[in-house]
Amino acid sequence: MDLARPRKWRKVCSLPERDRFGPLNFEVNNDHFITMTIDEYETIRLIDLEGFKQEECADQMNIARTTVQGIYNDARKKLAESLVNGKVLRIEGGNYELCDGRRKNCRKKNCRFCGRTVEKVKEIKNE
Repeated sequence: MDLARPRKWRKVCSLPERDRFGPLNFEVNNDHFITMTIDEYETIRLIDLEGFKQEECADQMNIARTTVQGIYNDARKKLAESLVNGKVLRIEGGNYELCDGRRKNCRKKNCRFCGRTVEKVKEIKNE
């Protein structure tokens, strides 16, 4: 009997517009691929692009900060492996739940799907 706690779905605003990145100057085979999950991609987007702290990212994704830290570390290692070793990075899979696009029910600060910003969230909270 497995007593492990079930995995929590990670809230993600949207899927990436492009899901493959890599070198253009050589033929690629299956040994030259590395897969980043959608939730790993979301932590990179929120922390490195949007400038969120890990605590803010955790709140946005509806998971614990320690979980974000682990996901983020895995994602950065995969990015480094892709860049340094010339591997194609595929973004797919993972435990995630997409934003449903209903602005009032979306609690994310920078939801790409809803187009919300931190200022819009503050306005909604003050209503």
